[in-house]
Order: sequence, then C-alpha cells, then structure tokens
Amino acid sequence: MILTLFLQQEGQGLQSILMFGLLLVVMYFFFFRPQIKKQKEEGKFQTEITKGMRIVTSSGIHGKILEVQDKHIIIESENTRLKLEKSAISRELSAQYLPKKEETK
Repeated sequence: MILTLFLQQEGQGLQSILMFGLLLVVMYFFFFRPQIKKQKEEGKFQTEITKGMRIVTSSGIHGKILEVQDKHIIIESENTRLKLEKSAISRELSAQYLPKKEETK
C-alpha cells in the first residue's frame, strides 16, 4: 500500500516538472525572445544614426538631427536645439518626408 502511494506521487512529481519546463519554454518564445530581438534592432538603429535624419524621441519630440556624437545627438525641433542621448531616439521618420519616386518604364 505504501509502495503504490509512493509510485503515484513520483508520477505527479514528474508531471509537475514537465509542466514547469513547458511553461519556461513558452515564456522564452513569447516574452524573452521577442524582447531580445527588439533590443538588437534598436541597438543597430542607434549605431546607424546619421546627420539629417528626421526622428521621433521616446518622449514624442519630432526633430531633425544636426550633429551626431559618440553618445549624444543634437536635434533641431521648432527652431530649438536639443542635446539628447542616442538611447532616447525611438524611430526614424525620414521616409515619411521624402518624396515618392515615380517608376519609369
């Protein structure tokens, strides 16, 4: 009788370990992996920043990059110059302001 109770508890222990492992795998693919990918893309974008790009900061300020330094940038927004960290840049808007190229046949 004691042996059957012990064997039943071992099966439940193995099942709970497998469920915990499955939970960790699901969390990795749905939470951690996309976040790591997004951080890599942001890091690549921040290294490719050039003078003249139109950008939006994480706080919502729109501007044009005037100078690029190692860790800082200087942007112009509404005739005002601001010195910001590169990490404050959220995205680029240059594509919105450039005229569309017409296809030639």
